[in-house]
Amino acid sequence: MDVKVFRTFLEVARQKHFGRSANNLYITQAAVSARIKQLEMFFDTTLFVRDRNAIKLTSAGERLIPYAENMVRTLEQAKAELLLTKAHAIQLAIAGTPNIWDAFLQYWLSIVTEAFSGYAFCAETISREQISRALIERTLDIGVTFDPLKSDELICHPVAELELLLVSSEECDEQQALSKRYVYVDWGTRFASEHAERHAKISPPYLRTANGRIALDFILQKGGAAYLPKTMVDPFLESEQLFLVSDQQGWQRTVYLSYRADAAALTEIEKVQRLINKTEPLAPYLLQQAGDSSSD
Repeated sequence: MDVKVFRTFLEVARQKHFGRSANNLYITQAAVSARIKQLEMFFDTTLFVRDRNAIKLTSAGERLIPYAENMVRTLEQAKAELLLTKAHAIQLAIAGTPNIWDAFLQYWLSIVTEAFSGYAFCAETISREQISRALIERTLDIGVTFDPLKSDELICHPVAELELLLVSSEECDEQQALSKRYVYVDWGTRFASEHAERHAKISPPYLRTANGRIALDFILQKGGAAYLPKTMVDPFLESEQLFLVSDQQGWQRTVYLSYRADAAALTEIEKVQRLINKTEPLAPYLLQQAGDSSSD
């Protein structure tokens, strides 16, 4: 089965419209219909319910989506690696959760790519569950998360410690910070448990988010407080856009690097891991620039 058929299926599933899908894929609407028909004949099932004004996935179509995504991702990675082999290069696919990138990996990636000039890297942001599945399915080489991944097929190493600080847009104590425009950021399962124990009696947060950058942007613009990594807030503490809450207790969060025990690029992955172990987390370049510009 041609991978183009699966790409077309995924595009129609996203757009819920044959015409828009055809435009996005730069093919005719008839070609889109033919590819979907080919897929339905192959699986001997209906993938879409076609109404006059809408297209909906059937239950079979819903179940096909993760398999189609995996097939397209795997073939694209294989194609990239084969092309790189011709150029005598090594490619490593790296993924982290959104909070990992903002707090640590964005800076770390610049260090690694400079140190390993003969390597090619593919970097993306996905969920912890997607990272675990992609590692097991061999479509990912390195996964970086706040909570360790548990699988007999994976090796999981702590590679860094990040300090979370309670910061506010104005000078205040912990009680004041947590009672006015407090933004709760999800820093993983362990953090959630410890946060519930440490702050059992606080009011519901003003905002919840799974992304530290969203929380940072919000409190800089609208005011408020949040637990954020030192690497993210240092430039803004120096420029006095943010303030360290006076009686706050910081949190240490461990960063874990995971990979398959039998990974094809095991030697290269271990070299990357050793470099990460030696790298001190710093603020990403854009955050450094944002903090510096405010103090000019």
